[in-house]
Order: sequence, then structure tokens, then C-alpha cells
Amino acid sequence: MGTKDKITYDCLRGCKIITTPEGERDIQYDYRSCKLSVFNWLSQVYQDEYNSLFEVRFKNTHKCVYKNSTGQRIKAKDIVVVEAQNGYDVGIVTLSGPNVAMQLKRDRIDYRNYEFRQIYRKARPADIERWQEAIAREHSVMIRAREIAASLNLNMKIGDVEFQGDGTKAIFYYIADERVDFRQLIKVFAEEFRIRIEMRQIGARQEAGLIGGIGVCGQELCCARYMNDFQSITTQAARCQELSLNPQKLAGQCGKLKCCINYEAPAYMDAQQRMPRVTEPLQLEDGEAFLMKTDILGRKMWFSYDKSNFSNLYSLSSREVREIIHLNREGKKGRSLMAEQQVNAAEPEFKSAVGEESITRFDKTGKRGNRPHRNHRHSGKEKRD
Repeated sequence: MGTKDKITYDCLRGCKIITTPEGERDIQYDYRSCKLSVFNWLSQVYQDEYNSLFEVRFKNTHKCVYKNSTGQRIKAKDIVVVEAQNGYDVGIVTLSGPNVAMQLKRDRIDYRNYEFRQIYRKARPADIERWQEAIAREHSVMIRAREIAASLNLNMKIGDVEFQGDGTKAIFYYIADERVDFRQLIKVFAEEFRIRIEMRQIGARQEAGLIGGIGVCGQELCCARYMNDFQSITTQAARCQELSLNPQKLAGQCGKLKCCINYEAPAYMDAQQRMPRVTEPLQLEDGEAFLMKTDILGRKMWFSYDKSNFSNLYSLSSREVREIIHLNREGKKGRSLMAEQQVNAAEPEFKSAVGEESITRFDKTGKRGNRPHRNHRHSGKEKRD
């Protein structure tokens, strides 16, 4: 690679394009610049049983498994021409060998009886040139498709366009809240673009994954980084974690409930089963104590003598709460909470990362400028006089 070569990154397909001053192109797979990147951690394991299976990625999260029956030596990062429903497509090999079999097992596909589509050959310069020409048309076709859909008064949004490697077919990804009759739209598309049309509906979460962005946590969106299986999310998962049910805080950039709400929900549900169930106030020697809040993971519960006062809270461990409930069932009262340490819920305790040291330990205790200035030269002269 020369110093004057131009490098552009196609993050939608996970490759970088190196263009020489003479106009020649060299396309290389770069796992750092694509969504749903993978690492072949079994690359050194060789098994004849899986030697002919390869995972090929296309645009965005579009991946398929193909079989190599030609006998050509194909490895990861190779650009290959594969079989399509009509014509051929061009993609990049990302996985091979036992890892592909593990992916198929996860999807419950028996590779011994499944009919895989074939890998024709490694891509030639003419195939890559035609592939890049089709890619260059995608953005302009998407903009024009949105204008046509708006002119037909269809309640839908064209989110993305993916051209097939030979440029004879395009997949239009659209978002719609209700059923859309796009028969007239397909006719107009076919006349306008002179290609075969396939309409594929996606949800709001898939759209956010295609667009990408930064979440409130400061990290890249999970749907754009690694997620490809979107599970249903309910407010029950937020309730068991005692999260605020404010829709603005629970909603992600897609407008739906955040996918990360489901991450810790099983841990909270398991921990909640180990917490005592308080259905009525605790009977104590100096009155009734009402449950105000619960720390499920910390196994602590906060009580107050006044149901409407959150300023004076007393913390009890789950074991102590069980003991008091057991005493109440026997007709006895628990001891007073006044002896317990009072916890202020509005001001949580924080510790510095360096321990208990003060953050002002590097400040100077005294200022040199406040000391009286002594002119040693004059003082010595006065002594001599």
C-alpha cells in the first residue's frame, strides 16, 4: 500500500477499499469496521466434516452459510461469488470450519440434511467492479424510493436498500406500523430502476441497528454492535428491578423499551425470591414500621415509622426482617429500630477510588507569598555597619 493510496471504509459490509492513483481497487475485509463482527477462535482446528461450510456476510447484519463444492481453497476474508435465487451475489467470508457448525446448531439446522446454496468461485476483478457499481447506486435509489412512496401516500418509510452483487435485484427494507398495500409501489419501482424488487419489513429496533448511534450509557448501541436476536421486553422486567416507569427513561433511540432492561432481569428475579415478602407493617415495641424501599441485590430493606416520611429510614437485612416477621406471627413484637443506624436515602455514601485519602492532600498548607520578604543582602549589610 502506497502513501498516496486512498482508503475508504465500508462499515455496512465490513471492508476497506484501497484505491491507487491509477484507479485500481483492492478490497480487504476489516472486522473492526463492521457490525456483528466475529472472531474465528477455532481457526487452527481442522475437521473434514465442516471443511466445506463457510459463513458469508453481506450488507449490515445479513449473513448466510454456503457450501464450497468446487474444490477451490477458500479462507476467511476472501471475497466470493455465491449462488442467489436469481443470478449471483457477492459477499465476504467471515467464518469457516467448526464455528459455522456451532452457528447452525444454535439455529437448530442439521447441516447433514440441509441443502446449502453453493459458492461459485472467488470474486474476479470484473465481479468486484460490478459489485462496487451496484453499491454506489444504493443511496440514490433509497432517496428516490422515499420520494415515490411519499407521492403514493403510503404510510411507510424506506429504511435501507441492498443491491445484489450482480446489480439485477435490490432489497428494500421498510418500516410500517400497519399493513401496507405496495403492489402499485413495486410496479413503479420496477419501471423506475429496471431491477427486480423485494420488499422486506423490519421493526424499529432493526432500524436503530442499521442507523447506529450512542446510547445513554455512552456506549455504541447494542443492536448496532452485536445483537441480532431481539426478544420481547415488558414493563414487568423494569418493575422487578425497581426502575422508574418513566417512558422517557425506559425508551431507547428506537422509541421502544431498551433492550438492556432484559440483561439483569433474571438476576433480579432470582434475588427477589430470596427476599422476605412484607405484606403488612412490622409490629415493633415502639410502633409499626412500614416498608419504604428494598435493595434486592444488597438484601437490605428500609423501614419508616411514618408512611409518608422518607427522611428517617432504618435499614434491616433480609435475615433480620425474617426474624421480626416470625415473631409477629407468634404474637410477639420486635425490638425498636431506634437503635439501628439511621440511613439517609437521599444521600448515598461514596468512597474515592484511591481509598479514604483526602482529595486535598496535594494542596499546600501554607502560602509562600504570605511570609514577610527578607532581604538577606540588606540584613547582612546592616550587621556589618
